[in-house]
Amino acid sequence: MKNICNVFSLEMCGTIATIRMCRAAAANAIPTSAWRELRATIEAAIANGARALILRSGNPRFFSAGADIGDLALLTDDVAKRVRFRSEMREALNELGSLPAVALVEGGCYGAGVAIAMACDVRYAKPCAEFAITPARLGISYPQEDVTRLVELIGKGQAARLLLSGEVIDAVEAARIGLVEAISEDAAACAESWANSVSGNSSTSVSELRRALDGQSTADAFDAAFGGPDFRKGLIAFRTRRR
Repeated sequence: MKNICNVFSLEMCGTIATIRMCRAAAANAIPTSAWRELRATIEAAIANGARALILRSGNPRFFSAGADIGDLALLTDDVAKRVRFRSEMREALNELGSLPAVALVEGGCYGAGVAIAMACDVRYAKPCAEFAITPARLGISYPQEDVTRLVELIGKGQAARLLLSGEVIDAVEAARIGLVEAISEDAAACAESWANSVSGNSSTSVSELRRALDGQSTADAFDAAFGGPDFRKGLIAFRTRRR
């Protein structure tokens, strides 16, 4: 099943969803209106039974050039549009957190593209990938939630290094500081393998472990899992050596 949108496309393969940024001619620059589309595309993946998500580009040279600068220029004299843009971007990135997600970065990843990648659980990059967060070059800021996420991933010092300078770093440096988890010539295979592993595991466990990673799990949830149906199924699978 394939549903082509203006900027994002959705493909389902079993319980694995792939969302591609498909604005290749514009280096996957994201218009302000496309954040609603991204949210709707993620919601469609969930409605189709997705248990894991791969987010990637349809352009081998760019993951995303970031926000569409032409659209951002329209925010100069429109206060309401600024608020709507920020709100819709936040809603889309929050929706991305509804599924276990992996970002596959095969080229340039800048600005809002980095925010999308950071909203995923895991990031795999090809050696040719590069990263930059450049609001300081434009005289604007970066959403607080994305700055917080960046600090959590790479630490305050490295976050300051990237945000305040706007410098471009390559995949090796991104991996060294923790912005990506691994580099591979076949990063697509790494992303697909991760998504397959996640989708084959207990959805209850995966959900609770993701909550734990965000510091939101509880002792009661840990205790209750031992009495749940997934643990019984897991024991049988372990003993019979199957998923």
